[in-house]
Amino acid sequence: MGDGFQFIDIILFALIAAFLVLRLRGVLGRRDGFKGRPRDPFAPPAGGQADNENVVALPDRGNPDAVGDAAETEPTDPIEAGLARLRRSDPGFDIEEFLVGARTAFEMIISAFAAGDTEALKPLLSRDVFANFAEEIAKREESGETLETVVTAIRISDIVEARVDGRTARLTVKFVSDQTNLTRDHEGRLIEGDPEATTEVSDFWTFERALKSRDPNWTLVATGTLD
Repeated sequence: MGDGFQFIDIILFALIAAFLVLRLRGVLGRRDGFKGRPRDPFAPPAGGQADNENVVALPDRGNPDAVGDAAETEPTDPIEAGLARLRRSDPGFDIEEFLVGARTAFEMIISAFAAGDTEALKPLLSRDVFANFAEEIAKREESGETLETVVTAIRISDIVEARVDGRTARLTVKFVSDQTNLTRDHEGRLIEGDPEATTEVSDFWTFERALKSRDPNWTLVATGTLD
């Protein structure tokens, strides 16, 4: 009887051990010598579409600048690229508003230069440009000559260059205008120009503005012509 009970105990322990092994496999899984690649929690399911309609696909983590299919691209045109950078730095910038101001400044500066009005010129020009204008005015006054300039029409005022260098924006505008320019000597006699004729003049003026400045006005920093 004792040997019979001992045999039954062995079978019972064997059954319990087998049961425990099966339980451990179910909980821990089975390793077969190959450790597979861990599943990417951001990857879509193998079937393609997710079963849960509330799952939203995230953008490609390999391209952090891309947001869906609407990734922003830099314009290829240099002028448009410069204007795009300017708008990012100054969201309130408006091209038409700027060009209206540039045309007004163009006429004011030409008129003030012809009249020799350095006080009117000073706040509109950079230090270097003002020094050049003031020097020309001084030479004219020393010779006793006077200059009369009338802008009869501004035919073209287009932005031909746009740059943002650090915290400074620079815009170059091409002006094509009809002008009457007369030069008289100290006695008022006409020595150059025709009062009945207009001349088409092409100018390239560069305006500059500090982007962080509270002053919204642009300053003339360079001038040039086609001559």
